[in-house]
Amino acid sequence: MTIVGIRDVAERAGVSLSTVSNVLNRPERVSPELQERVREAVATLGYVPNAAASQLRAGRSHTIGMAVINITNPFFADVVLGAEQGADAAGLSVIVGNTYDSDAKQKGYLGIFERQHLDGVLVAPLGSDRAPLERLIGRGIPVVLVDRVDDLGVISSVSLDDVAGGRLAAEHLIGLGRTHLCFVGGRESLPQMRDRLRGFREAIEDAGGVRLTVIDTVTLNTGLGRSIGESIVALPVEERPDAVFSGNDVAALGLLQAFVHAGLDVPGDIALIGYDDIEFASAAVVPLTSIRQPAHEMGMRAAELLVARIGGATTEYESIVFQPELIARASTVGA
Repeated sequence: MTIVGIRDVAERAGVSLSTVSNVLNRPERVSPELQERVREAVATLGYVPNAAASQLRAGRSHTIGMAVINITNPFFADVVLGAEQGADAAGLSVIVGNTYDSDAKQKGYLGIFERQHLDGVLVAPLGSDRAPLERLIGRGIPVVLVDRVDDLGVISSVSLDDVAGGRLAAEHLIGLGRTHLCFVGGRESLPQMRDRLRGFREAIEDAGGVRLTVIDTVTLNTGLGRSIGESIVALPVEERPDAVFSGNDVAALGLLQAFVHAGLDVPGDIALIGYDDIEFASAAVVPLTSIRQPAHEMGMRAAELLVARIGGATTEYESIVFQPELIARASTVGA
């Protein structure tokens, strides 16, 4: 396929390159007659302007990049929708990169955002490698973290108090008389999971007389939750926990499936609580108790923070931390 360029349009219309450029970008500088000739040439040849080149000349792409951990998790889908709403209000488009729990994919997407010189970047980061983020900032591309606080207090962020979320989960289960609690968490390198376990553990230690079992996983999805649920069901009754706290709702739904399939009564035999309060939590066969994160609002506020930096309204560090909310349903309190 032959790529049609601006020189081809100029030759077809019988005008200079600068005239074609003016018709495409500053038509008020060109007579109606020349405008018509150029537009006819563009239509005939099927010329498509080079958006990347135009962005470089204008210094703005009117586009932001967003890298999220797993878009198949409804929590992150809602975060993205919120970010799109915030960006759209400022006349910006959003390009989303799904990292699928992969540090390499995250690094790759951030590299693409850097090379495209987007106006700004939102990122739900994996691991602790700051180099890609600092490179973006060094190139003059503002960055805002989503669902994560910057440990160094340099990069602005929007997040949830996950320690408080873990505490809420444990206090709820202990208040219901549960004495052997199990935490099913995602990859250990995620501060969110570490904080959820930390709050969960602290509440258990404060209560005293409660046993804790921790199951670490590389990731958290429905299939893995179902597999872990089956392993819990296979334990002798005296070793089986009487309550499980899952690091997210997606895995909790898999755990619930395994428990119900095995004939366990939820919550009679085993109580279950998730995290995020995705839409499917309330629609489960046994409605799922969950720790709610305001996903849509978190995404929207993150986009608003980024827009303020893109527009130069502020360069100050800002950390917005939402508070979690316990949504009690049948999986812990019964019908």
